[in-house]
Amino acid sequence: MGEVCPTCGLPDELCVCEDISKSSNTVSLDVEERRYDKMMTIIKGFDDDFEIDDLASELKSSLGCGGTTKSNSIELQGDHLERVVDLLNDRGINVEE
Repeated sequence: MGEVCPTCGLPDELCVCEDISKSSNTVSLDVEERRYDKMMTIIKGFDDDFEIDDLASELKSSLGCGGTTKSNSIELQGDHLERVVDLLNDRGINVEE
């Protein structure tokens, strides 16, 4: 028998804690103009325990852009506002309108 999740009490292969944390997380989006008229899409408001590095990597490869993570936020190079909303909703993350 496998390990049991201490949070939800289900076996690790059936654990729903990560899905619940994604759906309870609501983020906000913003587009800023930076130096040399470059646009940045900024996703803010992640919980402290959320794995933003993995999400940032997925978003950058899906959008074909560069970017970085900072404390509880992801910055993507370019104006990707509309596409980011769809990608986040597909991953179960609520976007504040």
